[in-house]
Amino acid sequence: MIRVEHLSKKFGELEVLKDINAEIAVGEIISIIGPSGTGKSTFLRCLNLLDQPSDGRIFIDGQDILSPSADVPALRRRMGMVFQSFNLFAHLTVLENLTLGPVHLMGKSSAEASKAGIDLLKLVGLAEKSDAFPHELSGGQKQRVAIARCLSMEPDILLFDEPTSALDPTMVSEVLAVIRRLAREGMTMAIVTHEMEFARDVSTRVFYMDQGLVYEEGPPAQIFAAPQRERTRQFINKVRSLDCRIASADYDLYALFGQIERFCEKHALPMETAQTIELLAEELLSLLVTHQETPDIDLVVAYSEKSKALEVSTDSAGPPGNPLENPEAPDHLGRILIETYARDINYTRLGNRNRLTMALK
Repeated sequence: MIRVEHLSKKFGELEVLKDINAEIAVGEIISIIGPSGTGKSTFLRCLNLLDQPSDGRIFIDGQDILSPSADVPALRRRMGMVFQSFNLFAHLTVLENLTLGPVHLMGKSSAEASKAGIDLLKLVGLAEKSDAFPHELSGGQKQRVAIARCLSMEPDILLFDEPTSALDPTMVSEVLAVIRRLAREGMTMAIVTHEMEFARDVSTRVFYMDQGLVYEEGPPAQIFAAPQRERTRQFINKVRSLDCRIASADYDLYALFGQIERFCEKHALPMETAQTIELLAEELLSLLVTHQETPDIDLVVAYSEKSKALEVSTDSAGPPGNPLENPEAPDHLGRILIETYARDINYTRLGNRNRLTMALK
């Protein structure tokens, strides 16, 4: 139904979307996840031309909607969009909000539009609120009305831009329940969301966006249980990391300890954990710096908020070889200490660099 080719979007010098290629088939539910500021909402707004793409092509059922001959208003009506804010007309009743578009844009009679509007309010559980005004509704009710208003235009596709982000947590479930019902009925949808369990449950495919790209896509089982790429893994596991650069044999060990302690304090990790990381870092760097005339080492401490796992890794320049197995290394005690406090110690050679990765016991 939707095919996107080499889509990009710039705001001045800022490139928000970079060469996006994607397809959405009839009946698919695509959840779009990723960090804030990575272009997820802009991607949706480009699909229905609320934002004009800077480059690329968008096809709906084979028709290029960016072509000068395209009937943009007609094409846009095929895509209903639900925003973070509800955008209801405050001076109109709930039912009047639903009938305005069908009467003025689709040429329906008031009676026909009202009947369809009541049916849609029943669908979202709000038929009893047909004569209420928006200020009389809760946030969750307003969002359900916004969904019904989109449906009143009989779209083929629904686009949701973080539909629960402005809601109190107690109201989120009622909106998600409506979206689940639409999914069961076969509505084609693209949903920008931070509700990970919902995305896992409702989606046929998931787009993970990062740095203006669809960085990884796949079925929910892959994206949430076995992501193939590092940034996806970090996002799904809510990995927080501390990156330290060591470029001198005379590096400031105590400044490094201070960074580790602040990192642990920020993530509510006990002082004992910070001290263990400091010990590992000191021993690892001692082994690596000894054998480098000009040290070129990246030390990373990674903490998963989801699994509560801690990982320490080093990435260093130099000839191939596991520094923990170097027979010329004089510090046997250092290796013993590392193996005492760490488990699953893995060595890999990546390009011209050596990587050691270990989990804390």
